[in-house]
Amino acid sequence: MPLRTTVRLEESLLELAKAEAARRNKTLTAMIEEGLRLALANPPAPARRKKVTLPVSRCGGGTMPGVDIGNSADLLDILEGRPWGRSPA
Repeated sequence: MPLRTTVRLEESLLELAKAEAARRNKTLTAMIEEGLRLALANPPAPARRKKVTLPVSRCGGGTMPGVDIGNSADLLDILEGRPWGRSPA
């Protein structure tokens, strides 16, 4: 069942739409519906994002000797300044 709604349009656009509807022997409602269907059937392509280059560290090293980054208990001990390396893996 069709619903009623209010649409605010620029006066010049409304006059053009009414004239075109009359020329096509259609109602203004039919013109608006057709335009919405066309716009929804062909959505614009998403904007391409600018390519971002992330910085790469050239420093050597890695983790501290003996640190297992897979052992969250040891990592927490290190972050909190407690002795580490005694937790079961």
